[in-house]
Amino acid sequence: MVQTTNKTDTKLNTLSIQVSLNGLSFCILDNSKSQVMSLSHENFGIQLTPKQALEKVKYAFDHNDQLKKSFDTIEVIYQNDLYTVVPKSLFKQELLSDYLKFNIKVLENDFIAYDELDQHDIVSVYIPYTNINNFFFESFGSFTYKHASSILINSLLIQEKNNKSTTVFANINEISFDIVVISKGNLILSNTFPYQTKEDFLYYLMYTTEQLKLNPEEFKLVFLGNLLKDSDFFKIAHKYIRNISFGNLLRNFKLAPNVGFFEPHQHFVLLSHF
Repeated sequence: MVQTTNKTDTKLNTLSIQVSLNGLSFCILDNSKSQVMSLSHENFGIQLTPKQALEKVKYAFDHNDQLKKSFDTIEVIYQNDLYTVVPKSLFKQELLSDYLKFNIKVLENDFIAYDELDQHDIVSVYIPYTNINNFFFESFGSFTYKHASSILINSLLIQEKNNKSTTVFANINEISFDIVVISKGNLILSNTFPYQTKEDFLYYLMYTTEQLKLNPEEFKLVFLGNLLKDSDFFKIAHKYIRNISFGNLLRNFKLAPNVGFFEPHQHFVLLSHF
């Protein structure tokens, strides 16, 4: 069992775990040096059940020596489409299921959580994987968890606070992608769409921007997440949208010698919450 450290021997090591039903990512950060000590990602290849995803998590902790170390802080990030965003002025804790039921099917025994983005007067309401939460509680005793949308939206709003134009962000995951639209520093839309092909991606992207009456000659499209700069997603989007680029993290990190190179737009959510 992995134990949290006490304050006398801690090196302020933070373990961040990003969990989805399609993949699993781990990052260990030495906060005192702003250095990424370990970074790994596993693509499951198929969509698992929450029970199967938990088995993947357990296997990783049993077989990865990096995860057997002591950590000062543990944070779990849940990446799924079981969420919605609510303006804080309209948020009431007793209405959590009501916010979600317009987007997804909510079961009677579903546990619903929420993250408050106080700086932006936004609340992200979502369903975490309770069985995985229980595993981390039993293993660590103390940990925190958030939804990936909370970290993504918060980071992008900070980046865009002084931008007077409109930016569309596409955060690419294994079989889905997040669209976040920010105009003049304000959140306009946040949603997650499934895809199997680059044409699926293009359809949802163009449909969303058309519904928002955005001109593809004017708005800026920024790619984040699990794609390379010569990606087919970039190529097909460039046929229809003039201004396309790749995003960057707000914070610069040093990399330990064992950590392989990665582009600044990759692992965006995993690294943005530090």
